[in-house]
Amino acid sequence: MAQTDDDPLLALYLERRTNLVRFLAARAGSLAAAEDLAQDLYLKLVSRDPTPDISNPLALLYKMALNLMLDRARGEARSAARDTAWRQVERTEVGGVAIADEPPADEAAASAQRLRQLVAAVAELPPQAGRAFRLHKLDGLSHAETARVMGLSVKAVEKHVSAALKALTARLGARGGAGGPP
Repeated sequence: MAQTDDDPLLALYLERRTNLVRFLAARAGSLAAAEDLAQDLYLKLVSRDPTPDISNPLALLYKMALNLMLDRARGEARSAARDTAWRQVERTEVGGVAIADEPPADEAAASAQRLRQLVAAVAELPPQAGRAFRLHKLDGLSHAETARVMGLSVKAVEKHVSAALKALTARLGARGGAGGPP
């Protein structure tokens, strides 16, 4: 650790640290950022060769603190500009709305294939089971609502949906296409 007796600037920093943090917080707009900058200033001070003949150490200390703050602000501005430019190049829009986190092409193709398999499997279900499955699972109707639409009892709808799920699981599970019940 640096000796404060040999370095008047480091001694002044330790004496005035609280004031420096307040000074930086007022300009940076954040106490956390000011604490980080004060720590960076300390590291800069202890890593340099002490210069005992500084004419105005207080002015130099505050100038160093301001320079660190400006360097950090410039770095953040460069980073933000770089990120914005990247987003503009990599952005996909649909109907004027930016779409993010698109799945990789292979995952999209695999999902489309699984969907085609599911649609084909649902089309091959017995008529009542297929209709009950579509109304309940795809249209989002409750068992009671599905029963009213189909003119069946709730118990009959439950049996049709259960039979449809078993048939779909057996068909799609045997191919490894669906990865489980829909």
